[in-house]
Amino acid sequence: MKNRILMVVGLIILGLDVTSFSVWTYEGQWGSFGSGNGQFDEPWGVAVTAGGEVYVADTFNHRIQYFNATGAYLGQWGSFGSGNGQFNEPWGNALSPSSGNVYVVDTQNHRIQYFNMSGSYLGQWGAYGFGNGEFRWPCRAAVAPASGNVYVADYSNHRIQYFTATGSYLGQWGSFGSGSGQFNYPAGVAVAPTSGNVYVSDKYNYRMQYFTATGSYLGQWGSYGTGIGQFNGAACVTVAPANGNVYVADTYNHRIQYFTTSGSYLGQWGSYGTGNGQFNSPGGLSFNATGSRVYVADTNNHRIQYFNWIDTNVVPTTLGQLKAFYK
Repeated sequence: MKNRILMVVGLIILGLDVTSFSVWTYEGQWGSFGSGNGQFDEPWGVAVTAGGEVYVADTFNHRIQYFNATGAYLGQWGSFGSGNGQFNEPWGNALSPSSGNVYVVDTQNHRIQYFNMSGSYLGQWGAYGFGNGEFRWPCRAAVAPASGNVYVADYSNHRIQYFTATGSYLGQWGSFGSGSGQFNYPAGVAVAPTSGNVYVSDKYNYRMQYFTATGSYLGQWGSYGTGIGQFNGAACVTVAPANGNVYVADTYNHRIQYFTTSGSYLGQWGSYGTGNGQFNSPGGLSFNATGSRVYVADTNNHRIQYFNWIDTNVVPTTLGQLKAFYK
């Protein structure tokens, strides 16, 4: 935020015409370390319903908690174990736009479980292994809005698998490596609502790759580092519903970066810390239905932060007006 303000101040001082100014701004947060209602132990996943409720994969508390749009506690389900509705370190969760079902990536149990929005158990699929429909430490899932198909980042099998809404195997792609369409621990997966393209955060190849809905390679971007468009252990990717831009939780760089559909850099925010708008290894992010608000699972700060898109055509022509704009 400070850098954006300084940029505009510089433009004003130089006498340049500033016709618009848009930025993600900190709006609020909730959570702290613990096991009580509304507390977290390393939340790695977050998903938002069409109505604005926020579902959080509270990973090391082995549960799902859900909240209203500003963080008021609504409920939870889950406990440690391998039975129906139990979890062993759920690292991700996804919501079906059509059915409202909640898909939970039950990582250490090597399976996907799914529930209704209040946590009633509906079904599951998966077991440890290398075969079709089997997993080794799956990390994230995403639901295709058009088809309802479920895409799973099968982390230690270095592949993406996809299924029907009830878990029937449809297909897969990927193998270990650094070539196009190969992966080195794919940690995140997202489906673009309009095109149906599938974006994958290829964690230890330090890049994003994207594909058609059936896995045909389309492109990639990124490399290791801290610069613009570079990544360090990116754990999650999501697509904005309004414009299709691609947002990446650049986990070990403690920031969020965002790009066009083909990977052109658009912006970023965040730095290491515990203050408002700072992060400690952000592990998940999700938009509300309109794309005007984004929620970030600030994993090692044990909280959820949310940000609002400010898009204005008001031109602050003096430093005093600029300060007033940001009060």
